[in-house]
Amino acid sequence: MKIIIAGAGEVGFHLAKLLSFESQDITLIDTSRDNLTYADTHLDIRTIKGDATSISILKDAQVKHVDMLISVTSSEATNITCCVLAKQLGAKRTIARISNTEFLENKEEIGFTSFGIDELISPEALAAREIALLLNQSAFNDSYEFENGALTMIGLSLSRNALFVGKTVKEAANIFPDLNFVPIAIQRYGTQYTLIPRGDTQFKEGDQVNFITLKSGVENLYKLTGKTKHAIKNVMILGGSKIGKKTARDLCRNNFHVKLVESDKEKAYDLADELPNALIIHGDGRNVELLEEENVHDMDAFIAVTGNSETNIMSCLVAKSKSVKKTISLVENMDYYQLSHSIGIDTLINKKLLAANNIFRYVRKGEVVAMTKINNMNAELLEFIVKPNSQVCNKKIKNLDFPRSAIIGGIIRDGEGIIALGDFTITRGDRIVVCCLPRSIKKVEKLFL
Repeated sequence: MKIIIAGAGEVGFHLAKLLSFESQDITLIDTSRDNLTYADTHLDIRTIKGDATSISILKDAQVKHVDMLISVTSSEATNITCCVLAKQLGAKRTIARISNTEFLENKEEIGFTSFGIDELISPEALAAREIALLLNQSAFNDSYEFENGALTMIGLSLSRNALFVGKTVKEAANIFPDLNFVPIAIQRYGTQYTLIPRGDTQFKEGDQVNFITLKSGVENLYKLTGKTKHAIKNVMILGGSKIGKKTARDLCRNNFHVKLVESDKEKAYDLADELPNALIIHGDGRNVELLEEENVHDMDAFIAVTGNSETNIMSCLVAKSKSVKKTISLVENMDYYQLSHSIGIDTLINKKLLAANNIFRYVRKGEVVAMTKINNMNAELLEFIVKPNSQVCNKKIKNLDFPRSAIIGGIIRDGEGIIALGDFTITRGDRIVVCCLPRSIKKVEKLFL
């Protein structure tokens, strides 16, 4: 695919990096020479210095021939303008990064497609949604929903008292035949190696295991893994950023008791006006005495979303030391993101990775309607819609030429989730959730073309 990315900041560079690894034809536009020089020396892409809203710059980037233009600069107005111009100049699909979540909430009413914007992406809204989902599945460290929860991916670390530690996948299935979940990816404790489980794969203590489950299977997973579901009601948020504000607003709507700590006095006053149902505290969240004064030990969850990754990580570790059950930290550094399970924080989230996941599904071949990369694992989850001429259509799962480094986690038919076994026949319109390692993605995509 020919793709133009406008904006070489964190989101734009990360997208360009991921897409260039897949041999996509990428052109990156930015006004900063430093950003472009770094991208040019590290990635196999074309770079253009200039304003992405300039018609001459877009023409120089051959916008009329591109399959997709993704505008992810830090300016919402620039992104919207760039997409509108690109569409008029011949771009097939346009995606704009926005920060005003009102646009997302009212996109059907406004009709953004009518003036040239096919998709809107808000990293802040994606992060707030991820936080809400993680709070709902309190004992798990990773979570992603397909079709409003018809199927859910959840991740957890296996403790010694998990009932299937020491057993193979096949043995566990025989002992618990009525369970509504399937393991899709495992990372052994202390390694960076991701494996797709097979029948003879053994569960071991300390494994990070991701499952696909039905709604009815979540409670079973709590019991079998020895995890306890804690009711989360009292939440402390560190940082009145856009993510912090949206998270606080969403949680207040759902009757959570929210305390938000903000170091900037003027911003704290503004937040107090905008969030009447939350308690806004002006102070430095790195101050342990302040956290103790505000009864951090009584909190069910602590969420750190300041603009500083180190502050977020350290404050979460302080909260964890005060027996807070659930800690979530926003990090910008991808190297930190790989460390969440080893440093003692329940979950790290990364805005650019969430945005990239959301955009990536438009690049995948076949009709991909959802996609996510699994936290701390080298694996992707893809949701395909089966077309009548797809290779998988009207075939039993056991008869598919499916790569060993991929697995069908579940199927959604008529809005209902199904954990399907080998004798299940796939039909037109089914939504298939597949977990696969990078080396098998192209082969899986061909099956669904």
